[in-house]
Amino acid sequence: MNFGKESCAGSQILSNTNSRPQEFAGLSFTVALTLALIRINSFQSMPKSKTNPAELVSKEEQLRTYYETLHRAWGPQHWWPARTRFEVIVGAYLTQNTSWTNVEIAMRQLREAGVLTLAGVRRTPLPTLETLIRSSGYFRQKAARLKIFVAFVDDRYGGSLSRMFTQPTENLRQELLGLNGIGPETADSILLYAGQHPVFVVDAYTRRILVRHEIISANASYEEIRTLFENALGVSPESTGSRLVSIVAAKSRPAHSPSAMSLAKRSTLAQIYNDMHGLIVSLGKSYCLKSKPRCKQCPLRQFLPKAVE
Repeated sequence: MNFGKESCAGSQILSNTNSRPQEFAGLSFTVALTLALIRINSFQSMPKSKTNPAELVSKEEQLRTYYETLHRAWGPQHWWPARTRFEVIVGAYLTQNTSWTNVEIAMRQLREAGVLTLAGVRRTPLPTLETLIRSSGYFRQKAARLKIFVAFVDDRYGGSLSRMFTQPTENLRQELLGLNGIGPETADSILLYAGQHPVFVVDAYTRRILVRHEIISANASYEEIRTLFENALGVSPESTGSRLVSIVAAKSRPAHSPSAMSLAKRSTLAQIYNDMHGLIVSLGKSYCLKSKPRCKQCPLRQFLPKAVE
C-alpha cells in the first residue's frame, strides 16, 4: 500500500512509539498510520480562502458589535414615535401588514376625531372606527381587534394600562398572546415600547439582516431570534450594558423626532433593546432592502460574509 508523500509525514509521527499520540496507543502501525493520514488529509483539504472575521466570534458578540457600530453611526432612533402608551398600542396593531406611512394617516384621523384613547375606542361605534383606520389596511379586522383589546383591559385590569403593565413580563406576554390579532411581534412591541418591559422585538428587517449575514438560518423561529438578541445584549447589564449605553454617536441620524414615549423612563436593558430594534429598522429601510440591497454603502458592510457581497 503506497500513500505517497503523506505516508512519510504519517510515519514520522508514528515512528517513535514514545511520542505516538495517545489515541493511537495499542493500534498496529498500519492502522495507526491510516488514521494519521486521514487527519493530515482532512487538515490539508480545509479551505485556504480568507476567513470571514465574523466566523471567529460568537453570534452574541457579533450582535453586540453590530449594535456598537450602528449606534456610533446613527445614535438613538427615538422609537416609538407616540405621545401616550395607548398610541403605541394602537400603532402596534395598525402597523401589521402595512407601511408606517399608512399607519400615520390612520393615527392622525383617530387623533383628530378624539378617539386615540381607551375611552375613545370604547365609545366609538365599530363602523366609525373602521372608517377612521381605513388607510392602515385590513381595517375591519384591526378595528375589531382594538375593541377586543380595550375590553380585555377593562375586564382584567379595570381599564388601567398602568395596572396592566405592572404585571410580570412573561405573565403579561402570555395574556397578550392569547388575544385575537396579537402575535409575538405585536405583543413584544406593546411590552417594550408602551410598557418599558425588557423584551426584544423581532421583525422582518431583523430576520432579513441576520439571514444575509449568515447568523441565522432562513427558517429560524421568532423565539430563537429573540433569545439570541436577549442573550447578546442582556448579558451582564453591569458591564456589557453600561458599555453599550455609553456609546456616543459620531453623527446623530434619528428615524423620528423625540417623543414623549421615546423619551420615557426605562431600564438600561429596555433602552438597549429599544435602540437596537430602532437601528435595525433604519438599516432595513435604507440599506438592507428586500430587493437590490445597498450593501456597499451599509454601515455593516465589513461584517458581511464574502459570499453575499
